[in-house]
Amino acid sequence: IESACGAYPTGLRDSKLLSAAARERLIDPLRGWVSDYAVGEASAREIDQLGLTSALRLAGRRALTTLSITPELIILDGSHDWLSIATESLFDASYPVAEVAPVRTRVKADLTCASVAAASVFAKVHRDQLVSEMARRVPGYDLENNKGYATATHRAALRLLGPSEFHRISWKLPSRVAD
Repeated sequence: IESACGAYPTGLRDSKLLSAAARERLIDPLRGWVSDYAVGEASAREIDQLGLTSALRLAGRRALTTLSITPELIILDGSHDWLSIATESLFDASYPVAEVAPVRTRVKADLTCASVAAASVFAKVHRDQLVSEMARRVPGYDLENNKGYATATHRAALRLLGPSEFHRISWKLPSRVAD
């Protein structure tokens, strides 16, 4: 977000504090406010293969490659810089961007920084759209209601149906009920 962006849209706050409808209503005003934005993804299979932190890095770097601008600074919500590569590793070749702008972490940045709150809204709306598509493709897991979170009905469906292509099998999932 550039200084020329002006005042942030009314109602902007951490996406977790907004209803789904409020997040959706903010998307167009946010698109008009930001210079550019991108949401990166990592599949369940990539998370299982790389681990959560490396998959976050992969998704973040994928997002950076689609931006029309080069950020001067990246602010991450939380205390851990999962975007930078601290040392060379076996997995470095997996990441689509060699260098990133300086990264700063800030605990609860989505509550105190408008650009991070905007990113949280873009990401949450995108995730909700993905989960809605997953619910259509793999019915039976109650994804339209649980949004992929480990509710009792979701865990029961996992026991009955086993994991779908969208479930991370590296996480401890309920055992499937014998046929």
